[in-house]
Amino acid sequence: MIAREWKATCPKEYKKGFIEYLYKTGVKETSETEGFLGAQIFKRELDDEVEITLLTYWKSLECIKAFAGEDIHVAKLYPEDDNYKLKPDTHVNHYEVHENMWL
Repeated sequence: MIAREWKATCPKEYKKGFIEYLYKTGVKETSETEGFLGAQIFKRELDDEVEITLLTYWKSLECIKAFAGEDIHVAKLYPEDDNYKLKPDTHVNHYEVHENMWL
């Protein structure tokens, strides 16, 4: 299993709206892609911003290519991201999941 990590920050007043928008764009599109196994969204408060981290889980790197395109290290951004004054990472990280244990 592969975990794909993407991060962005936005002003605190856009947090709720951006997370709802993230479900309608990135989470929806990934969940419709063959090989998608699940997603988690993390948030943490910074000074005047909030950091949002999206982790998606995949069967393989090939499945990620079906979503992200040939260069899987480039973040997939959406046209309305600017409405949330988003400062997105333009690259993503991938990790081989060594262990997955839920209590």
